Amino acid sequence: MISIKQLIYALAVEKTLHFKKAAELSNISQPALSTSLNELEKQLGLQIFERNNKKVLVTPIGAQVLKRARNILLEVEELQHLADSQKSPLSYPLTVGIIPTIAPYLLPKLLPTLNKHYPHAELNIVEDQSHVLVDLVRRGEIDTAILALPFPCDGLLSMEFWQEDFYWVALKGDKHARQKQITSEELNHCKLMLLKEGHCLKDHILEACKFQEQTANQSFGATSLNTLIQMVLGKQGSTLIPEMAKDPLISQHKSLAAVHLSEPGPHRRIAFILRPNYTRTSSIEALIDICKEALSS
Repeated sequence: MISIKQLIYALAVEKTLHFKKAAELSNISQPALSTSLNELEKQLGLQIFERNNKKVLVTPIGAQVLKRARNILLEVEELQHLADSQKSPLSYPLTVGIIPTIAPYLLPKLLPTLNKHYPHAELNIVEDQSHVLVDLVRRGEIDTAILALPFPCDGLLSMEFWQEDFYWVALKGDKHARQKQITSEELNHCKLMLLKEGHCLKDHILEACKFQEQTANQSFGATSLNTLIQMVLGKQGSTLIPEMAKDPLISQHKSLAAVHLSEPGPHRRIAFILRPNYTRTSSIEALIDICKEALSS
């Protein structure tokens, strides 16, 4: 009879591609893990892993087995959580993914508000790029994630809770710095620096401005908004940032100006994403209310 533990061990090997590391991850000895997986392959009558002294590979049929194993474990987890849905929101720890262009600006407002309303709530935060978080939600490795939309999340639910526009940041001496609004046509004549490829904020900015990829400074690849601000301060160009980041990033720099982007908005929408059969939706709804209160204040 195939056991849940065997499936957990198999997925640990898939994740690490290393039997010793998988054993450490699973808190079991390596011989015990190997024996368990050998028995699983014997029960199924097929080979999940190819292994030698140097590396571990997943066989094509093994990939199909592991995909089904992941779905089975998700169903088991949801079954275990079913009782939680009948209890008060945020009674159990939640693991929440947040993208880097939201986490530093939302969390300082969110966490104090959360502690005020739910002093015993426990959030485990995972910060990463959107495509990584979407995959983690699908695989059941995190409960939910906060993303900026639009972003492809096929097969997942999205619960939108905030909308915002972009602001152009430049030195106050720039010819457009005294304006209340700036158009994408005016930005075409500015040296614009954006985050490197892979950050959805860059795609949202290009879409909002109807810019081509080459519009941004391609010789510069920042991975954080803080770096972009430092480059602006260093007279290397200008940038665009989301509204929630405006005060935290520029309020301490008197030499910077922030001008609203005068293009149809909202320029990005903020949402929680979760699996369709997720059972703790009451906790997500509670977090949404807290996020709204925190951002509004």
